[in-house]
Amino acid sequence: MSDPGPMLLTGPAWSACTGDVDALAVADGRIVATGDAARSWAEETGAEAVDVAGLLVPALGDGHAHPLFGGLEAEGPQVRPCTSVAEIVAEVAAYAEAHPELAVIRGASYDGSLVDGGAFDARWLDEAVPDRPAVLRAWDYHTVWVNSRALELAGITAQTPDPPLGEIARRDDGSPLGTLREWGAVDLVTAAVGEWELEPMVRAIERAGQAYAALGITWVQDAWVTEVELPAWIAAAEQGRLPVRVDLALYADPRRWPQDRERLRAMRQQVRDLAHPLLRAETVKLFADGVVENATAALLEDYETLIDGRPPSDHDGCGCPGDGMLVWPADLLAEAVAAVDADGFQPHIHAIGDRAVRVALDAVEHADRVNGRRDRRAVIAHVQLVDEADRARFAELGVIANAEPLWAQLDDLMTVLTVPRLGAERIARQYCFADLDDRGTTLSVGSDWPVSSADPFEGMAVACSRQTEQRHPPGGWTPEQRLPVETALTAATAGTAYQSFRAAGCLDPGCQVHGDDGPGPVADLTELTLDPRRLPDPRDIDQVRARRTWLAGRLIHESSTTERRGDP
Repeated sequence: MSDPGPMLLTGPAWSACTGDVDALAVADGRIVATGDAARSWAEETGAEAVDVAGLLVPALGDGHAHPLFGGLEAEGPQVRPCTSVAEIVAEVAAYAEAHPELAVIRGASYDGSLVDGGAFDARWLDEAVPDRPAVLRAWDYHTVWVNSRALELAGITAQTPDPPLGEIARRDDGSPLGTLREWGAVDLVTAAVGEWELEPMVRAIERAGQAYAALGITWVQDAWVTEVELPAWIAAAEQGRLPVRVDLALYADPRRWPQDRERLRAMRQQVRDLAHPLLRAETVKLFADGVVENATAALLEDYETLIDGRPPSDHDGCGCPGDGMLVWPADLLAEAVAAVDADGFQPHIHAIGDRAVRVALDAVEHADRVNGRRDRRAVIAHVQLVDEADRARFAELGVIANAEPLWAQLDDLMTVLTVPRLGAERIARQYCFADLDDRGTTLSVGSDWPVSSADPFEGMAVACSRQTEQRHPPGGWTPEQRLPVETALTAATAGTAYQSFRAAGCLDPGCQVHGDDGPGPVADLTELTLDPRRLPDPRDIDQVRARRTWLAGRLIHESSTTERRGDP
C-alpha cells in the first residue's frame, strides 16, 4: 500500500454535489481542488499524476452490515453454498471430522428456505455431530439450527417455555425441534456453549475489511456489537488489522433496560480512549421487530400465514401473535431512543414491518420532543414495509432511511418465505425506495452482509431495475419504485457519508455538509471500472467493479481484474 502524498487524479469523476469533473487534487488526505484549479495546483506542487480510466467517485459506504459475522463465515463448515439439507450435513460432518480439537462446531450461514417454514431438525445435525454441540446460523441471522447435544447442554426440553423475545420451534409432542428463533431463544444455547475466541474474531475483522476495500467501500456501520465482540474490534485496531473505517453500533437490550444505559456509555468510552482514527462507537442499535421470514416482523395487520403455514386464527393460545413481535414495547422504545439520544449516541433502529417502522418513527419524534431538535441523524434500517401514512415522516423528522436494495427482488427468499407470509397485496408495498426519495428522505444503503451480499453494485443493480439476476420480471417488480442510477449512487456515497457524520461523499473541496471532522472532504475515493450511469441496462450495474480504493489519499486496494466476484 502506498503512503498518502500530493496527488492529481485526472479522468472522469463524479459526485452528487459536484456533478462531473475531470481532475481532482489530493493533499494531506483531503480533496483540495478540482478541474483547472487542480491542474494548476499540481504544476506548483509537483504532485503525483494518476490517470483514471473508468469513473472516480467518493468511496462507497455500507450503512448497515455485520462485518465480524461476515468474516467468521470462513471459520467454520462452509454451509452457505449448500443447496440441500444433505449437503449441509455432509459439509458439517467433514468439518467436524477434520477438527476433533474443537469443543463446539460453529458455522454460518445456511439457507432457511431449503425446508418448509425454515424448521430444521436437530436429528439431522446429529448425523454429522453426535458427540459435541453444533450450532449453525441461518441466512437471516435471526435463527439458529442446533443439534441434540446443544439442546441438552442448554437445558432446552419440552417443558422449557419460550423465553422473552424468542421462540423454540417444537415437534407435535412439544419436544424442541432444533430451530431457535430470535435472540431470546438463541441466547439459551450461547450461554451454554460459549462464544468465539478472540483471535478468530480478529481474523474475521481483518478479512472483512480487506473484502470491503476490494469492493470500493471505506466506511461500514457494524449494526450489532456487544461486550463479546468489542474486545476483538479494539484488538484489531491496536494490532493494525483494521483496513477500513468502522462505526460500532452498540446493542441495547430491552431485557436489561434501563440498566443497559451505563454499559453503553462505558463501551463507547473504551473506544474513545483508544483514539484510533478508523474506529468509532457513537451509535446505538435497537431492534423494533424481527423479520418477515420467521413471522416476527411487526405488522399493522395480521400475517396471511405463520411459520407452519397455518393462518393466524389457528394459532390462538400458542404464544405466536398474528401480527408479529415488537422487541421493545412502544413506550419503552421511545424512552430508550430519547435516552441514548440525550447521551449523544446516534439511534439506529431495525424496523422491517410497517408497525415497527411506525413505532420507530414515533420513538424518534419523542426524542425530538424531549431533547429538542438537533442534528441527530437517526437511522431506521431495512424499511421493508412502510405505511403510506408514515412515508413523509422520515423527511419531516430528519430520519435517514437505510435500505438494503438487494432484497427488493422476486428471488427464492421472497417467493418461498415472504410471499406466503404477507400475501399479494402487501407484497407490492415493499421497499418503497422511490416514494421515500420523492418525499425528500435521505437514503443510505446497506448490505446486511452476511445476510446478503456485501457487493454494493449487486444492490444497485436491483435498486435500479427491481429484477433478479435472470432479469425477472420483464420491466421490473413494482417498477414505480425503481431508483434512477444517480440516486442509487448518491445513496451509496453521499447518503452513507451523511449517515456517518463525516466530511466525505463529495468531491467539492469547499463542501462541509457531510461532517465536522475537518476542512473539506476526506479523500476516500473509488475508481470504478465502468460508469454505471452510462450502461444501457441498469441491471448490468452488477458488472461494475472497484479498480482502486483510496483511504484518506492512501491506496488500500488495486486490482487489474474485472472478473465477477463471489461474496467476500
